[in-house]
Amino acid sequence: MNTNNQQESFRDSIGTINEEGLRNWIHPKKPKGKYYNYRTLVSIFLLIGFVVMPFVKINGEQFMLFDIMDRRFHIFGRPFFPQDFYLLALAVVISVVFLVLFTVVYGRIFCGWLCPQTIFMEMVFRKIEYLFEGDRPKQIKLDKMPWNAEKIRKRGLKWVVFYLLSLVITSVMLAYVAGSDYVIDFWKHPFADIKAWLIYLAFTTVFFFVFAWFREQVCIIACPYGRLQGVLTDENTIMVAYDYKRGEKRGPVRKGQNREELGMGDCIDCKQCVLVCPTGIDIRNGTQLECINCTACMDACDAVMDSIGKPRGLIRYASKVSIEEGHSKIFTTRVKFYSVILLILMGVFVTLFANRPSVDLKVLRQRGVVFTELPDGSIQNIYNATIINKSNHPYKNLEIKLMEPIGKITVSGTEEQLNLNKEEVKQVMVFVDMPKGKVHGKKKIKIGVFENGKLIDSYETVFIAPVR
Repeated sequence: MNTNNQQESFRDSIGTINEEGLRNWIHPKKPKGKYYNYRTLVSIFLLIGFVVMPFVKINGEQFMLFDIMDRRFHIFGRPFFPQDFYLLALAVVISVVFLVLFTVVYGRIFCGWLCPQTIFMEMVFRKIEYLFEGDRPKQIKLDKMPWNAEKIRKRGLKWVVFYLLSLVITSVMLAYVAGSDYVIDFWKHPFADIKAWLIYLAFTTVFFFVFAWFREQVCIIACPYGRLQGVLTDENTIMVAYDYKRGEKRGPVRKGQNREELGMGDCIDCKQCVLVCPTGIDIRNGTQLECINCTACMDACDAVMDSIGKPRGLIRYASKVSIEEGHSKIFTTRVKFYSVILLILMGVFVTLFANRPSVDLKVLRQRGVVFTELPDGSIQNIYNATIINKSNHPYKNLEIKLMEPIGKITVSGTEEQLNLNKEEVKQVMVFVDMPKGKVHGKKKIKIGVFENGKLIDSYETVFIAPVR
């Protein structure tokens, strides 16, 4: 995009692969500047939240828990069950639509500011790498150095710290899926379960591999969201962009030079934007899938503009239209469409969540038995009822009643009253009797669960009687 007639041959290759097809290691220059400071603050907030959330408890329940094996889920301290899967599915759909809408408007800004891979890589592991190996020139020199005592010491210490950090990440992730109590108990008795240790080390090794070797390749070739960017963005999407109209023609600054008379732009071709890029691209070539919108090039360019007395913003958040025409239209037809869909989905989710009962009742007919004719001539159907307490407080003296039509209901072994502890799931057998002659064939019945005479939840099922 630096000139309208330029051949876009740069798209035929990527910065992490050399001409021989081998890995070209990226050593980005240590970034600094306004946006990097903002990203650091955001990253600190997100990292603290990531580490703390699984260990915080509300009313004795973990703040965030996704125990798939035992089917235990806590979100913001509230328990959820497999029966609430529709809410999870809807939340995932809402997240996808929101991400699509966000990408249409702001491009891949999520990758640079909020993505866990970027936060861990650039704000944790990369900082440790700078600490042990120095900035870009020293890292390149260390790479070319033979494996002597200095290189072994620096790389060895770095890898040890990387592996320990990966172990911490594994522990926190396990706290989300197995429970913080399990993790705490594991570290209190670390050698009690060898199998658990093997699983621990396997996941730790995966994280170590990603951050020590695979690195930016996750964003370039593995992340599906990065591939979607090409179909979600358009010429009105705001992203990190180079103002080629202001920057071209490029050329170094020389003493006494009048750049305007020479037809030269503000870009002095210092390549600082390339040196700080964590994926090894040249943002001046235009929009690229490898760009994660991390703003490192923006900070680097702004610093150069300050040094030569030019206004900042040669590389900035902008759309293609705003650079070419000086204005940008955000609320396009696509944005409006996605916004309406998102609002509708959020409205449905809020409604379903607000009406989610604290006690869930499910009544299913017992298999293998159609109906039973009792000695007094009445017809009996047998059901298996499941009652789930979805709250953090117990329920006492619950009653299961036949709401419609009129008939008799008996709950096996409970004397028609139930006690439910928090998050308890209880199954009981229910007998429904109807006078013979009052019901023929199939008839819908409604069974409810009550607390102190107040209906909590109900369930409709079918009662079967003789046709004649």
